Amino acid sequence: MKTQLQLEYVAFLILGVFAFAHTEFSWWWFAGLFFAPDISMLGYAVNNKVGAFCYNLFHHLGIAILIYLAGTFLALPYLQMIGAILFAHSAFDRVLGYGLKYLDSFQNTHLGKIGKKKE
Repeated sequence: MKTQLQLEYVAFLILGVFAFAHTEFSWWWFAGLFFAPDISMLGYAVNNKVGAFCYNLFHHLGIAILIYLAGTFLALPYLQMIGAILFAHSAFDRVLGYGLKYLDSFQNTHLGKIGKKKE
């Protein structure tokens, strides 16, 4: 099942790149902003609850789709670009096993535990 999920997220990543290709922006924007959603991890400096909320807000595929569609329907290219990058970045994170976070710790995700195994 893990391989099947990873392949699905690879397809989502490709879809995000395809969506960005249909914007008017240079690929430098994509490269420069691809890891920008990870700034949301700064919420963990406050506590786990705030950190999980911020991280999940910037890594939710549905929110990325809504932002992209809003940019499309409102003819706002920047929103379209942001949505495509958020979607591609979130899919990339999921390929690596980083899922949406539970409130107890950064390592506890909807895809399972991440990080070093405690013995």
